[in-house]
Amino acid sequence: MGLIAAVLAYLSLTIAIGFIAARRVGNAHDFMVAGRSLPLYMNFACVFATWFGAETVLSVSATFAGQGLRAIPGDPFGFSICLVLVALFFARAFYRMDLLTIGDFYRKRYGRPIEVLTSVVISASYLGWAAAQLTALGLVISVLGKGIGYQALTINHGIVIGFTIVAFYTVMGGMWSVALTDMIQTFVIIIGLIVVSIYMAGAAGGVSVVIESARESGRLQIFPDWGRSAEWWIYAGGFLTAALGSIPQQDVFQRVTSAKDERTAMTGTLLGGLFYCLFAFVPMFIAYAAVVIDPNHLEQFNSDDLREVQRTLPTAVMQSTPFWVQTVFLGALVSAILSTASGTLLAPSSLIVENVIRPFRPELDDKRMLRWLRMVLLMFGGLALHQALTSNDTMYEMIQQAYSVPLVGALVPLAVGLYWKRATNAGAMASIVSGVVTWLACEYWLTDFVVPSQLIGLAASLFAMVIVSLMDSSQKRDATSRTSTT
Repeated sequence: MGLIAAVLAYLSLTIAIGFIAARRVGNAHDFMVAGRSLPLYMNFACVFATWFGAETVLSVSATFAGQGLRAIPGDPFGFSICLVLVALFFARAFYRMDLLTIGDFYRKRYGRPIEVLTSVVISASYLGWAAAQLTALGLVISVLGKGIGYQALTINHGIVIGFTIVAFYTVMGGMWSVALTDMIQTFVIIIGLIVVSIYMAGAAGGVSVVIESARESGRLQIFPDWGRSAEWWIYAGGFLTAALGSIPQQDVFQRVTSAKDERTAMTGTLLGGLFYCLFAFVPMFIAYAAVVIDPNHLEQFNSDDLREVQRTLPTAVMQSTPFWVQTVFLGALVSAILSTASGTLLAPSSLIVENVIRPFRPELDDKRMLRWLRMVLLMFGGLALHQALTSNDTMYEMIQQAYSVPLVGALVPLAVGLYWKRATNAGAMASIVSGVVTWLACEYWLTDFVVPSQLIGLAASLFAMVIVSLMDSSQKRDATSRTSTT
């Protein structure tokens, strides 16, 4: 009961922060980007805490313990590269354009139709990510229930409870809630997981014992074996989906534009990405230490029951550690989940209201827009809740699938639009349609093809953008030439 009380107290603190943050929300601008006022330490905390989510602690660590680093190219390697790329090539441009959402970029560069279309595409990608966090909350709550002998509390019950908590404090304070809670949650994640890793290392015989065991078992092999082209294509697909598909995302954009100045935006994103890459190995270490302590856990990490795989690490910690370590671990785990879950609900809600609803409702004043933001957040959360309750995919798979959507439908118009002046509206439209249609066609009809469908979709998107833009530019020049001759 003491463990339950500690977790409940922490969740109550999070809800209280939501009330405090609500006092800072005077308009939609505050709700979406916290007034563009976050200092470096808060900006860094937001970037790290949002990226360091349930899949990092539970799903990625479990996959590493069962199959090794070559099975997880997207997280942490791909996601870390994404943040580095955003910091170096996108952060300054985003900040200088003084935009409220990433959808605003598409409107300024290509016009309203592209704004609405890309905003819908990007928003849809958040369903899988949000569902993964809710699934993790449900898993933690169910593990706690079984720990005190309450077997009737299932993962689905926990998902509903977790959704209620996250939705409440995010609706109250928006980006201010996210920023304030992320600071606390980043501290709890770092301290908590370091403490747990030290204890697990001691129980396993030392850090060197765990690392050497992982090396001998092949878990530290980063790349697939040479000569296995199919495995290399899968590896490339996972890496590029995370590294590139997460660039045109509203949560990344919100953290950049919430900073107090462009230098802070770039530095906070870069530091967050580099630190994330390093710290993501801590839960992997804890998971494999559990295997060294009790080899029976290896069979559980490789189980065909995907939800059982994700439950293995918290169950192992609950079974083999004293009360204080359990408390610290669950505090870090809950922090990781909450920090990401709140961002995955806020980001698509901001996009839908600002870039899908508002173009058709120009009469919306600031107060009504704030009301719409909160209503849409709850509605989007309901969709994510449904997916979490019905999906059988792992958290890692949910997120990989989610990022395929912006990879094929939003990345090329963003990157090319920033760095190629000849990109046209027609090229952007062709890029989006070609990328999404090609990807979906390959998903359904070329399931056994060696090249991942999202990479084929990305290639189609880039090809369509370049060819159509060049043709469109040529036609415009010809029309101008004929007009001047006449």
